Amino acid sequence: MSTIPVSKETKKLLESIKGDKAWDEFLNELASMALTEKRFKHRKKMQKLLEMGYDETRVRKWAREY
Repeated sequence: MSTIPVSKETKKLLESIKGDKAWDEFLNELASMALTEKRFKHRKKMQKLLEMGYDETRVRKWAREY
């Protein structure tokens, strides 16, 4: 068991969201949702790159470098 220091305002907000769940269960669920969202955004970005032609992707990469 460990503690994580947070402000009173943050704890109050999290408690209002967590409901009757245990902190461990709630935080695991919150982390899982964040990872799911992050993966979704990465998949969307990859899909966009796959839909672009090779030359367009190469030009965008070059433009980012300079």
